[in-house]
Amino acid sequence: MSTASENASAAGLDDVLVGEAVLGVYRQMFAALARDSGAVVDDPALVDVAETLLAAFADAGEDGLSREQMRHVCRRYPAEVFENRLRVLKGLGAIREVFPKPNQLRYRASFTSVVGLMFVRRMMLDGGQSEMHRLLALEQLNVADPRMTPEQARAGAEGLARAFRLWSVELLTLTNGTIEELREQAPKLWGTEEILLRAERLHGAILRRWPLLDRACTELRAAIYAYGDASRRAAARLSDSAGTTRNLTLLPPETWRTFTRTAAPEDLAAVLEGFVFDAAAPWHEPSAVVAAVEDGPRVTPPRPAPPRPSVPDAGLSADTGSDLAATERLRETAEQVLRGRDRVAVADVLAEDWATARRRLADLASVHLHPELPYRLRWSDALEVRPGGVPTWLSPGWFERTGA
Repeated sequence: MSTASENASAAGLDDVLVGEAVLGVYRQMFAALARDSGAVVDDPALVDVAETLLAAFADAGEDGLSREQMRHVCRRYPAEVFENRLRVLKGLGAIREVFPKPNQLRYRASFTSVVGLMFVRRMMLDGGQSEMHRLLALEQLNVADPRMTPEQARAGAEGLARAFRLWSVELLTLTNGTIEELREQAPKLWGTEEILLRAERLHGAILRRWPLLDRACTELRAAIYAYGDASRRAAARLSDSAGTTRNLTLLPPETWRTFTRTAAPEDLAAVLEGFVFDAAAPWHEPSAVVAAVEDGPRVTPPRPAPPRPSVPDAGLSADTGSDLAATERLRETAEQVLRGRDRVAVADVLAEDWATARRRLADLASVHLHPELPYRLRWSDALEVRPGGVPTWLSPGWFERTGA
C-alpha cells in the first residue's frame, strides 16, 4: 500500500509539472497581449511596446538589456505604460534575468514570446489562412516521415477535422449574419480551393498508409466537405452583395438604405460636399448614334421586320428627323427659354413647370453641347440645400447666349 501511494503521488507530481510547463509556454506566447495576469490588452499601444522591446532584445545579442536601455528604447511611450508592460512581461516570463541572482541588472527576452507575437501578426493579416496552409504542409511532411506512428497520424487527423468544423461553423455564421461583417472577414475566403486540394491529398495519404484509421479519415473528409460548402455559400453571398461591378470596396445596398432612413437632412446634404461631377459627353450627331446602335453587338438575334405594303403610306410625315430639323428645334427651344434676353437662370426656367423640368433640362444640355448653336450652360460650384423646398438641392446655373 505504501508503494502504491508513493507511485500515485509521484504520478500526480509529474502531472502537475507537465501542466505547469504547458502553462508556462502559453504565458510566454501571449505575454505581449496580456494587460495583466488575467486580462487581454485593450490598447494597441501596449502591444507596440512589447514588440519594440522584443526587437531591441534581438539586436542586443547575448548581453541582453538593462532597465535603463529598455526605457531608452521605449522613450516615445509614457513612463507608466512602459512600467506596466515591463511588469507584465516579467511576470509572465517573456523577459527574464540573465542570471537568477539578487539585484540582477540585465535581462533577456524569451524566444517563445517572439514566435507567439509573429503568429498573432500573421493571424491579423488573413484570419488564419496562412496558418492553415502551414499546418497542412507540416502534416503532409509528417505523414511521409517513416518514423511517424499511427497514433500521431490519428491525432493529426482529429485536430485537422476539429479545425475544419470550427471554420465551417464560423463561415456559416458570417453567411447568415450582416453583409458588413462578412466583408470584414472576407480574407477567410481566400485560397479556399487550394486548402481543399491540400486537405484531400493529406486525407488520401493517411488512409493509404494506415487503413486502420478509416474512422478518423471519415471524420476528416466530412469536415473538409463541410468547410468547402460553407466557404462557397459565403463567397456566393459576398459576390451577390458586390453587384455587377464585383467591387467589394463599395458599400452594400443595405448600408445605404439604413443611412438614408436614419440620417438627418444635414448629413444627407453633406454627402455631396466636395463632390466633383463628371463632365457631360461631347455632342454626337443623331445619325452617328443610330449607326453605332445598329452596328453594336446584339445579345439576342434580331427579329425579322414585318412585311411593308407596296403602296405608299399617306400618314407618314415629311419630316424624317434629319440633323437640320433637330438643330432648328433646339434653336427654337433656346429662343423660347431666353425670350429675347441674353441670360436667364436655369432655376427660374425649371420652376415654371416641374412636370416637364427634366425634359427641358435635357434640351438645354443638348443646345449647350451642339457645336453650331451660339448658346451655353454655365454652372456654379456652389450647392444650395433647401430641406423644405422643391427641389431640395439646387446648384445655381445660367443659360446664356454666346453670339449672334
